[in-house]
Amino acid sequence: MSLDKDKVFGEFDYIVVGAGSAGCVLANRLTEDPQVSVLLLEAGGRDWNPWIHIPVGYFKTMHNPSTDWCYVTDPDQGIDGRQLQWPRGKVLGGSSSLNGLLYIRGQHQDYDGWAAMGNEGWSYEEVLPYFKKSECQSRGADAYHGVDGPLKVSDLRLRREIADRFVKAAQQIGIPANPDVNGETQEGVSYFQQTAYKGLRCSSAKAFLRPALKRPNLTLLTRAHTRRILLEGKQATGIEFEHKGKRLQAKARHEIVLSAGAIGSPQILQCSGVGEPEHLKSVGVDCLHPLPGVGENLQDHLQIRLVFKTSCKTLNDEVNNPLKKLGVGIQYAFSRTGPLTLAASQVCIFTQSRDGLDRPDIQFHMQPLSADKPGEGVHPFSAFTASVCQLRPHSRGTIKIRSADPHEYPSIQANYLSAEEDLRVAVNAIKVARRIAEADALKPVILDEHVPGRQYQTDEQLLDAARRFSQTIYHPTSTCKMGSDEMAVVDSRLRVHGIKGLRVADASIMPLIVSGNTNAPSIMIGEKCADMIKQDRVHD
Repeated sequence: MSLDKDKVFGEFDYIVVGAGSAGCVLANRLTEDPQVSVLLLEAGGRDWNPWIHIPVGYFKTMHNPSTDWCYVTDPDQGIDGRQLQWPRGKVLGGSSSLNGLLYIRGQHQDYDGWAAMGNEGWSYEEVLPYFKKSECQSRGADAYHGVDGPLKVSDLRLRREIADRFVKAAQQIGIPANPDVNGETQEGVSYFQQTAYKGLRCSSAKAFLRPALKRPNLTLLTRAHTRRILLEGKQATGIEFEHKGKRLQAKARHEIVLSAGAIGSPQILQCSGVGEPEHLKSVGVDCLHPLPGVGENLQDHLQIRLVFKTSCKTLNDEVNNPLKKLGVGIQYAFSRTGPLTLAASQVCIFTQSRDGLDRPDIQFHMQPLSADKPGEGVHPFSAFTASVCQLRPHSRGTIKIRSADPHEYPSIQANYLSAEEDLRVAVNAIKVARRIAEADALKPVILDEHVPGRQYQTDEQLLDAARRFSQTIYHPTSTCKMGSDEMAVVDSRLRVHGIKGLRVADASIMPLIVSGNTNAPSIMIGEKCADMIKQDRVHD
């Protein structure tokens, strides 16, 4: 496919690449000014699949190539040589259209830590207004929550006995109840809140993009695959992309913002000749701007899955019974309640893996069901899942393109459990999970530990279990990290070091992964980036 120079698509003030969690926010906020024109490019399609909008639909949209990029990691020695599937949204809304809907911001100390690293403007006090700006909190406004934003955040519309027992068991081993883990402190046990409204998913596309599409100054192209950033010296001037079988160019009068995610953003930079020179040379790409940190510093939350068989009825029983399954569908159709409103988990716990820590370093996701993988169906017996992850892993991985072809998936080296501290936390996390299972509220109804199984007892055996029975929670971050050191990719205003007119705004800019789920922070990053762009334009 060659570029037809007569097929220049147009010129815009701003071009946003990626209509995901942050990209949809940028498209909305930038077009609030009717004098500003924005082109939003999305490689995926429209969010017309009905399963996107039904909360439990992630069982249908993950691993579905029409909505999911279906990335797969390289074989990883840290997890017994396994390869993990990494779902990423390939649709309007990005991963907010197929994630588990869980609304978690992270810890105050995460953002204060970013600021302490030299990233001015990113302390918790400074990012909190952006969390509040985006939020429409069903519980009402307070010092930590807003009600005027487009992103609906609500309590779960499903409760089950086994989840209630799990909450009580956590308290019985000393974990405090905390009704708002996004408030004054994160530590404790709570029911998750979710990005949903009246039983329907509230993706970033629904919250931010849909209202903005009514504006004449926003142009959206779906099925538009970005090939590279156009550079003239050290100035980003436009985007080359493919659309409907043609290779086109779009020009940016002011700025380009990459919001393609922790995999897509470094891939686009590398395909554009921005990255580590020797790596680019090895895959046949001319290095136009050396920036060795592109694709480095990859971080993800690795969850260790424990599955317990139980005498309590769980969602496994409802899904496996044809009559009950029919009833579930009828209940949802008429009241938007019941199991089809299920977020990825019901109960969250933030706690310490060992004594002596000053803040939580592990998180639990408790589901009143069990399955080997999303989309493969639940187990044919009553069971629940208690997954636990390390919140701030020390292990680091990489995203590296394999060739100059922008359609070829990059190499994903997660390097899970490659740091000594991560091994210790993994072993201790399993021990905490078992302490919860042994508490009075749960022990009488637990029949067996199905995964990993009680045969794993010593620390060495527990580490082996962590390697064998762990999965990603789908939180890749930090591959275009913010900072001022030699491995930083963007500065504190998210501008790519050494290139004018180019920013990155998505989870890839996190210098350190947040302590929790990453969707709400990604939306915050979009909000803050849009504000900084507006501020910088006024001062130009």
